[in-house]
Amino acid sequence: MLDFTVERTYFTRGLRSVAGVDEVGRGPWAGPVIAAAVVITPESPWLEGVDDSKQLSRRRREALAAVIVSTLAYAVGGASVREVDRLNVRVATALAMRRALARLPGAADVVVVDGLAMPELGRAHEAMVDGDARCYAVACASIVAKTVRDRLMRRLGGRYPEFGWEHNAGYGTPDHRVALERRGPTPHHRRSFTPVAQRSLL
Repeated sequence: MLDFTVERTYFTRGLRSVAGVDEVGRGPWAGPVIAAAVVITPESPWLEGVDDSKQLSRRRREALAAVIVSTLAYAVGGASVREVDRLNVRVATALAMRRALARLPGAADVVVVDGLAMPELGRAHEAMVDGDARCYAVACASIVAKTVRDRLMRRLGGRYPEFGWEHNAGYGTPDHRVALERRGPTPHHRRSFTPVAQRSLL
């Protein structure tokens, strides 16, 4: 469970707002990349239980996401499967992050991005490895992004039930691989990804 330790290091320097940014969906074979940005200020309330989204159960993550979006300034951006295939997944991830940041109600004084530095973001930012486990704002963003993407993949899974997207979220699980071999790719598959590209050539 995280607190405002990282954010306070910025507040003590006179900065008033920290936007944490994280993405979900770089690795799956299907579906978009989703990014979220969440802003923390010195006046922001502390929400108990915020942590790296991967450490939370689905039920807890969805409950926290509902509180985050009703309490804090946030925005969500995405990059489509076509954009992933056309640009590559790293550039598409930066595009999703830029879209999320552009949709915030105001510009943040500092942007903290989970992972390594991303020049493709096109703006100044602080990169933090394991940021979703260290920085409260980034953890909030990871919770929102994963909740949004998982819900989207469950809806798509209802249209393509054989692929198991309601539980694998488009990742390359054994049941997803078998369905891909049997049915071939859907319009929501990333044809630039090797397992999908190989099946597309058959």
